[in-house]
Amino acid sequence: MRRVEPVTALIGPLALVGLTALLGTATSLSTRTYFITALINVAIVVALYLFIGNSGVLSFGHISFVAVGAWTAGVLAVPAAPKAAIMPGLAHLLRTTTVGNVPSLAIAAGVGGIYALVVGLPLMRLSGLTAGIATFAILEITHNILRYWEKIGPQLNAFSSVPATTGLLQAGVGAAIAVVIAFAYQRTRFGRLLRAARDDVAAARAVGISIYRQRLVAFALSGALAGLAGGLYIHLEPLGVEDLYLDLTFITLAMLVIGGANSLLGAVVGALAVSGVNYSLANAENGGFLQHYPGTHLVVVGAFMAIVLVARPSGLTGGRELSVPRLRSDKVEP
Repeated sequence: MRRVEPVTALIGPLALVGLTALLGTATSLSTRTYFITALINVAIVVALYLFIGNSGVLSFGHISFVAVGAWTAGVLAVPAAPKAAIMPGLAHLLRTTTVGNVPSLAIAAGVGGIYALVVGLPLMRLSGLTAGIATFAILEITHNILRYWEKIGPQLNAFSSVPATTGLLQAGVGAAIAVVIAFAYQRTRFGRLLRAARDDVAAARAVGISIYRQRLVAFALSGALAGLAGGLYIHLEPLGVEDLYLDLTFITLAMLVIGGANSLLGAVVGALAVSGVNYSLANAENGGFLQHYPGTHLVVVGAFMAIVLVARPSGLTGGRELSVPRLRSDKVEP
């Protein structure tokens, strides 16, 4: 039974990812985009879970790593010919370099991880509200760099000419990779030490656990997964810097909270559930019965999160992973 439980804890989230991709194949092309976006959201929320769920430290800055990954993959994937017209101020190396789809995603993940490591060096010494505010500062800094620095991207313009290669298969594989890495991490010594520090900081320090080091490892790894998600996103549709800012920050945090911040299953369930609600209400606003009430989907998601926090603070999954019920063995007294 002990050998089966870890397998079921991984199979549950992977099955949800696979089922979402499978359902998407049976829909129209316009609806399929929703399923692809939902799978990308899974990758983003799992990246959030890897750090927030295991450390207990709230981060408002992870969309920075999504944005950096999107910018990296976008700039590198645009063919060299139109780059001069689309991004005339681009640095020479970026303007003359073009890579394929898979390499652009790998580089996006690497840049996201390195960026998270660099900004995490000072930030991971902080805790509580101070750490949350500091990560929000990183979001602001990154947003403004991408918005105004023409050497690294299109500034306020949305990316164009990026090959639209993110389909159901690639988005599903990306989400599955994020799930597997997050699952593997939480079962390593690093993951166990970080969760021990989350549960009791004083006891962790007393036994010699370096909380700073463990948080930094998780922060960098989650930054890499967020960068990968950003690469998948930019290969789905044209994005501008405002698309990777506050709205995406709060909606993905809501997904994590609603699903359950302390479990991998909760991260996946929250991402898919809120994506479904978001899509249904957005459709109702675009020509449906809510067409005269724009922004209703954001209000509903906010209310949904508030209700979950009041009625079930540990989220829809209760902070638990999928497990096999234990068989009860009754011993007969001789």
